[in-house]
Amino acid sequence: MLRREVWRHFDYWLFGAVLILCVFGIVMIRSAIAGNEELAGSVQSQSIYVALGMGIILITASINYRTWSSLSRLMYIFGVVMLIGINIIGEAAFGSTRWFRAGIINIQPSELAKIIMIIVLADYFSRTADQPKNLLWIGKSALMTFGMVVWILLQPNLSTSIVVIVIWFALMWISGLPTRYIIIFGILGVTVFALLVGLLAAGVDVPFIEPYQVDRIVNFLFPDPNARHGETYNIEQALITIGNGGAFGKGYGAGTQVQLRFLKVRHTDFIFSAMAEEFGFVGTTLVIGLLVFVVIRCLRVAQKASDAFGSLIAYGIAILIFFQMAVNIGVNLNVLPVTGLTLPFISYGGSSLISLVLGIGLVESVAAHSQTLDF
Repeated sequence: MLRREVWRHFDYWLFGAVLILCVFGIVMIRSAIAGNEELAGSVQSQSIYVALGMGIILITASINYRTWSSLSRLMYIFGVVMLIGINIIGEAAFGSTRWFRAGIINIQPSELAKIIMIIVLADYFSRTADQPKNLLWIGKSALMTFGMVVWILLQPNLSTSIVVIVIWFALMWISGLPTRYIIIFGILGVTVFALLVGLLAAGVDVPFIEPYQVDRIVNFLFPDPNARHGETYNIEQALITIGNGGAFGKGYGAGTQVQLRFLKVRHTDFIFSAMAEEFGFVGTTLVIGLLVFVVIRCLRVAQKASDAFGSLIAYGIAILIFFQMAVNIGVNLNVLPVTGLTLPFISYGGSSLISLVLGIGLVESVAAHSQTLDF
């Protein structure tokens, strides 16, 4: 009877939307890597990850989400140990050490760290819901957050660190952060950003920020109009690719920028541009709409959850998906510096996909085990 109740409250709309996005991602990856022998196995790998991911959603949904509250400390320790280990024996790629290689599978602990931090922070904020929202309350959550973030920064992985910090601040705000502290955080944020820009402009080495990250920021803020190669090349190609798509696109597999390989990393960071060339403004709008639908379903679960812990988990996953989507699209449109964040459920990447579907599984668990929900 209990199992029947669980699946009666399972959010099939959310599951269906995620499945459609994942399958569409496989289709887009197939087109993006067409003719590239080095990436020929990417479609099969992503298909395996998608199949595995759907199973992860169903298994995670069947487990009562409240179980993770009692395991949050162990999960936090496990996440930190994994991140420390990656800095010792991890495999380097693209200027940073982020992966463990296990046979043919690359494991990226920083992706799993996002989900762990959502659970850990949701547990902390739900347990302290009746405590004063003072500096001690903020400080304890900050110590937990930056205790994880510092090891992500050492890889170096600035973009994922920013994602975790955004999740921390958002969950803290949802949990009742007083307005005066929001204003103080805003002032501090602007001050620190201005100071960093000033130091970088003066050529001062800033801890945790690598030269290639500085180049990305400088090229974004002060692009060289005469540059046709280097850091600005792929951004220019992305804009050309998006423009080529027009309203309805050139058709699947018919995008010249993609098929002739002018656009680089087109199956990962810049898959949005590839999608825009093939399916145009209308097609990308539909995909964005589906991603927004996923976020809305997560928010709906959060609002109808039967306790604060479940609500904060669902809010955290919604924030994660929305932030990654917004940043990835912003990078492709050249309104944000290049970050390396993937387009949720669509970009190639096993670790990224598995962490996201694990998050969806947690949201489904909140929906399935909150008996007051009615979908």
